[in-house]
Amino acid sequence: MAHTHISNLIHCVFSTKERANLIPDPAELWRYITGIAKNKDILLLAAGATANHVHLLLSLRASMPIAEAMRELKGNSSKWLNQTGVRFAWQEGYGAFSVSYSLRNAVAEYIAHQEEHHRKWTFEQEFMTLLNRSGVAYDPQYVFG
Repeated sequence: MAHTHISNLIHCVFSTKERANLIPDPAELWRYITGIAKNKDILLLAAGATANHVHLLLSLRASMPIAEAMRELKGNSSKWLNQTGVRFAWQEGYGAFSVSYSLRNAVAEYIAHQEEHHRKWTFEQEFMTLLNRSGVAYDPQYVFG
């Protein structure tokens, strides 16, 4: 694909099953996810987590669908967390929001300060704001599963 040039920045957000506080060490988890991304040739620009959810800023190559990236990152991190003795599961879906190249640093900065953001608002409030600001159509009964 020598003549293919893309900028495909995606802000991905996903939570633990039922948004339970199942992530014992969020910093350790995003470091592990960084390793998964590197092994799967997914460019991870930023990662942040709390006890119940993860934010990632990805730059996906043309041949990497979002669904495949999420399957790799969620599946492998879930397997690892279960191997560490945590009874763990992610929610079924995820949020994936396109990011303008000009806003990549602002989004990365936002992701880096998750702990601070969640002193002021819940994951549910944050996720609904992301959906609404992005113009995503949704059925409220299926947002959080």
